[in-house]
Amino acid sequence: MSNFLAIATVTATLRRILQDALNAAAAREPGAVSGATVSSLRPDGSGSGMPDKGINVYLYHVLPNASHRNADLPTRRADGTLAQRPQVALDLHYLLNFYGLESELVPQRLLGLALRTLHSRPVLTRQMIRDTLADPLFSFLAGSDLADQIELVKFVPLSLSLEELSKLWSVFFQTPYALSVAYQGTLVLIESEETVRAALPVRQPGVYVTPFRQPVVEEVMCEAGADQPIVADSTLAIRGQRLRGEVTRVRIAGQDIEPLEAVSDKEVQVQLSSVPAGALLAGVQGLQVVHRFMMGAPPVAHRGFESNVAAFVLRPKIKTIPDSVEYDITKTGIAGTGDGPYAGNVTLKVTPAIGRAQRVVLLLNQIEPPTDHQPAAYTFNAPPRDPKTAPEKDESITIPIQGVNKATYLVRVQVDGAESPLDVAGDRYTKPKVKIP
Repeated sequence: MSNFLAIATVTATLRRILQDALNAAAAREPGAVSGATVSSLRPDGSGSGMPDKGINVYLYHVLPNASHRNADLPTRRADGTLAQRPQVALDLHYLLNFYGLESELVPQRLLGLALRTLHSRPVLTRQMIRDTLADPLFSFLAGSDLADQIELVKFVPLSLSLEELSKLWSVFFQTPYALSVAYQGTLVLIESEETVRAALPVRQPGVYVTPFRQPVVEEVMCEAGADQPIVADSTLAIRGQRLRGEVTRVRIAGQDIEPLEAVSDKEVQVQLSSVPAGALLAGVQGLQVVHRFMMGAPPVAHRGFESNVAAFVLRPKIKTIPDSVEYDITKTGIAGTGDGPYAGNVTLKVTPAIGRAQRVVLLLNQIEPPTDHQPAAYTFNAPPRDPKTAPEKDESITIPIQGVNKATYLVRVQVDGAESPLDVAGDRYTKPKVKIP
């Protein structure tokens, strides 16, 4: 890897290689161009400092390297700490321009020499880079560590079409064309200077092999029967395929719960009372069967396979008063005369606790109306709770009622569409109930 000076170091090294080739050819080869220099300027035409005769090296395009651009992912862990140093992989596109007296074909002679040099020595060796950094002309690159990069930079010629060259000169440079050739330098890796927290060395490697057995949940129901409601103290029967693992857990409301001992490939049972208090809310809940693998010495549970997410409806339940068969329903402020209508407040205690943002509806159905009357039925919405002052979860909910006739009513409560069950005796619903007034 290398630091941010890598790109400039590649340009300087390329420039120095060509300059050394020009000097060596002028000293011993007939027809070589003497006095030619190598620059690294923007080719803006005459008056821009371009040499009268020589080669100009210009970096005109930089692209991510296709094979290494994602090799460092992921660079950070889930908590944001550094997993490995980020690095950017780049391909450098250079344009080599040749200048000189056209009548003596100087640009073409320089072109031939440059092509020969880069074809015979297409790789920037570590010694070439170190020699460049030792040159006083490039003292501003003294901090470069490109020579330590594991993969060496290689140059290959690019085949630019006439149209591409035309756009490059007329649109990009906006200057008269000069004889030129394009090269690509691959690969430059620029690495971040951030420090990675080093892990302790592995003392004893271990290899664990297990077949792929993803559990599948097909049905979730109350263990007491498919027609029984699921409430906060129910036992769930989870049925499906490949449910039994080395360590089996049931994930509900973000909590991994240990199931009952009778775990098989076809069925797993879990008690909802095992879920930590306050984690469950009435309404639609998601459930997964999770397998863990025991690995290490001593063995520790590691993440394994997870089933699909299955849904079930957790129904609220109006709580009973301790040591009594009556339900916890109170009335306050009930006002009216005779048979009604009456108005006031009905307060219920519900399990599981009701969330601050959940929608609550009270349902009243008259019990045993007079023979000449249809049973009355009422629906009342609980007022929204104040998000600033109301508790996040509360077992108690107060619902205002009005226009209710004098009678005894069965009481149900809906929380986010999940409806509390009624007690049944014989062929009749019996409880919970409230008498108005």
